[in-house]
Amino acid sequence: MKTKIMKIAGNWDIGYVLDWHVKHSEFLGYNEFGKPEFDTTRTEIGEAIFRLKYRQDQTRIEPLAETMVENLRSAFQTASFVVPMPPSKNRASQPTVELARRVSKKMNLPFFENILLKKGTTPQMKDILTIEDRVKALMGCFCINDAITNCGLWDVLVIDDLYSSGASLSAATRVLRTYNKVRKIFVAAFSRTK
Repeated sequence: MKTKIMKIAGNWDIGYVLDWHVKHSEFLGYNEFGKPEFDTTRTEIGEAIFRLKYRQDQTRIEPLAETMVENLRSAFQTASFVVPMPPSKNRASQPTVELARRVSKKMNLPFFENILLKKGTTPQMKDILTIEDRVKALMGCFCINDAITNCGLWDVLVIDDLYSSGASLSAATRVLRTYNKVRKIFVAAFSRTK
């Protein structure tokens, strides 16, 4: 898959995204229900994420995971395990979880779905203007489950499907830094909004 690797800055140690989510989007107007309509062209990565999340196209998991591992494995050489960003929406199959699981398998790293957990509901981010205020609002949404049974400090790779403002990953990173078994925090997302 085509990529445009971008470094993403935040309170984590290293972060990358594979590509933009959308190449071009043109507002067409409103439909008969008053909903806005757009003519959208996505990047190859963006289209695969869209098909996986909104069309339940499970065939997109393998090529997406392969693309992430091919392009970012060297950046995360010291990663000890992989965790997914907790999903923001309940779905029968959670795309971010499945993508993170596949990336961990391809990197031969342990996968922990139950270390970084989401509790309660996420506030509406569109109503919160600054990134810092968004991070603060999200801080109470994440918690740590002490699922690592051995001693030591470990580097964790957090996988997300879509990077937007970075508020969710920043809040998750702050919470992960409180876990006495985590040393460095790496983040990787498949696509990002503009």
